[in-house]
Amino acid sequence: MISKIPFFVSAISLFLGLALAVDHKGSVDFSYSGATGPSNWGTLKPEYALCSLGLKQSPVNIIQNNTVLNQNLKLSKQYDTVANATLINSVIHIELKYDGHIGGMEINGKIYNFEEMHWHSPSEHLIDGQRFAAELHLVHRAKDYSAAVNAILYEFGNSPTEVDPFLAELGDALEMLSENNVTKVHVGILNTEPLMQNYRKFYRYVGSFTTPPCKEGVIWTILGKVKTISQEQVTALKAPLEPEYKDNARPEQPLNCRKIELYDELK
Repeated sequence: MISKIPFFVSAISLFLGLALAVDHKGSVDFSYSGATGPSNWGTLKPEYALCSLGLKQSPVNIIQNNTVLNQNLKLSKQYDTVANATLINSVIHIELKYDGHIGGMEINGKIYNFEEMHWHSPSEHLIDGQRFAAELHLVHRAKDYSAAVNAILYEFGNSPTEVDPFLAELGDALEMLSENNVTKVHVGILNTEPLMQNYRKFYRYVGSFTTPPCKEGVIWTILGKVKTISQEQVTALKAPLEPEYKDNARPEQPLNCRKIELYDELK
């Protein structure tokens, strides 16, 4: 059982926790446009072949009328409420890691421990052909290195005041990551709110990671409720990235006879 820490995060504690790390720009051998873009990932390296040849690739378009209702689907989660966190520019996206073991989730009797979260904009998964403003991936791994990713989709609110509360907590850190030309910003004590989302409705299917080497066998769980994000927040997520990574969504991949299951408490 994971012990729980009382929730306490304030703007003051966030500000005091911010500290710049040493600059060490990384590099990757693929991008989201041109000769190294998604359509060519499978030919860039032999180990990237699945990106072109795999039959269980992600992301996909979720057609709601074609989903299979399965009220036996389970998602049991348990995480610490707050922990020390670090915001990272990983070249291809903005990533957040918490220090140490903060908990995880159970799917089909297997425990998957939380590893990191990162953002894509626009969204990678679609629902009924609609692409959203952004998508958050919550990456988990089991002891055997198998992976499960929870995804949260975001749409723009009707007004600039409709923001994602969690990203609002990261506002100062994102600004420092962009303006100070560093790859890491230590945020300090931060809540784990995205991990705590109540998945009363969700979609599940087996796919792949959405970046090379596009490894398959990933269990995807996509939250059925689309959350709200502001244009300013999406701009902030893109700002630290180089031009070829600012729009970091892999195109839709063929479903290839896979079924997408739906769990819905209201049905």
